[in-house]
Amino acid sequence: MPADDRAAHVSGQPQPSSETLLARILTSLEEDKAEDVVQIDLRGKTEIGDYMVIASGRSTRQVSAMAEKLIDRLKQEFGRLSRVEGKDAGDWVLIDTGDVVVHIFRPEVREFYQLEKMWQPAKASVRTN
Repeated sequence: MPADDRAAHVSGQPQPSSETLLARILTSLEEDKAEDVVQIDLRGKTEIGDYMVIASGRSTRQVSAMAEKLIDRLKQEFGRLSRVEGKDAGDWVLIDTGDVVVHIFRPEVREFYQLEKMWQPAKASVRTN
């Protein structure tokens, strides 16, 4: 296991598959009332992860709270330590779990960056909630 991957795990806990991790992330976001949740399959397209999840929160407070709860749930349930950027500002939070990269935005910021257009193929079917 590369050194970079070892840093993302608390020792002693078995690591979930990327699909299990993705399912828990989607459930966590749903529980916290995330809006416009999109998952994008990255397998075979990039080495940054297997999946990308993009979601919106209605305010900076909700975006930060959703990110904090997701980070805590992944740590408690899977021993997964995530790299996080932007949580204090709450406009755009990036959570890198290793296998799944999660972006949580305020709607205006999400519209400005349009990550979905950059990552999803033109004719792909994307799951939304």
